[in-house]
Amino acid sequence: MSFKGQHILSVKQFDRDNIQYIFQIARKMAPYASRKKRTKVLDGAILGNLFFEPSTRTRVSFGCAFNLLGGEVRETTGMESSALSKGESLYDTARVISSYSDVIAMRHPQAGSVAEFAEGSRVPVLNGGDGANEHPTQALLDLFTIERELQASGQSIDGMHIAMVGDLKFGRTVHSLSKLLALYNNLQITLISPQELAMPDEVVSALDNAGHRLTISDKLEGNLNADIVYQTRIQEERFPSKAEANQYRGKFRLNQEIYTRHCKSNTVIMHPLPRDSRLEANELDNDLNLNPNLAIFRQADNGILVRMALFALTLGVQDLVQDYECTVPWYTNK
Repeated sequence: MSFKGQHILSVKQFDRDNIQYIFQIARKMAPYASRKKRTKVLDGAILGNLFFEPSTRTRVSFGCAFNLLGGEVRETTGMESSALSKGESLYDTARVISSYSDVIAMRHPQAGSVAEFAEGSRVPVLNGGDGANEHPTQALLDLFTIERELQASGQSIDGMHIAMVGDLKFGRTVHSLSKLLALYNNLQITLISPQELAMPDEVVSALDNAGHRLTISDKLEGNLNADIVYQTRIQEERFPSKAEANQYRGKFRLNQEIYTRHCKSNTVIMHPLPRDSRLEANELDNDLNLNPNLAIFRQADNGILVRMALFALTLGVQDLVQDYECTVPWYTNK
């Protein structure tokens, strides 16, 4: 795959070589993300950061990643503050915003909307999540995190055991991650959810066709003895009503007691964030915060590295980043 000038819309675009190349570039971004150095390789470039669905982490992560490469960010948040609320088409919006920008990151509540938008764009578009469909940059940062966490204990992705827990029907992060995992070998995958929130059949089929060993259950007990436990939030915004979402909230809580009883001593805990910390949900209890295997904040940090890599690759500057280095003059304790 040639990344320069390309849209990043789906994990289906990548093979294992592409993924490892992205990760190679992401690792090179660490000195800039940790403020040991800075680079101005994208000085003067503009990111159009269009988030038509509520987001904090992903939106800020895209913006920071671009800033750390020296670029500038222009944002639109919320459908009501955009011309889309006046009936403008995604195509027309794309034609206009792409004339103002060098690259665009976009989130939209409707599946397929980012790909539709990209048809009208004259610059690369990165999918920041389109409804319950896909979230390719999240899947890449999740996989990058899994690789790093497993390497710390001498393991690799091939042959690992991962348990995915929670809302697997509407959780686009697990849909995209599963499609990437289908590229790997000999995985044991446990899918834990209420039957009503089970992983879509097409995703299960992709994992099954890849030759992975699948276990599907609606119980935590006896199913958490994995290398990775990937917990998800009940996607309240995708349900017909809050009352329906509340039927499932808090069904699969994980706390230190459950971890000690059912997980391995080095099981890594992941979550795409935000975690729902309300008492009725509390999917990852705060008593896990001191558990060294809680990787959720390392996961978020890795998002900066991966998105920096994707910006560098789509704008063709991945080999020029060091040429534009300069010192960091301010106090930093990263």
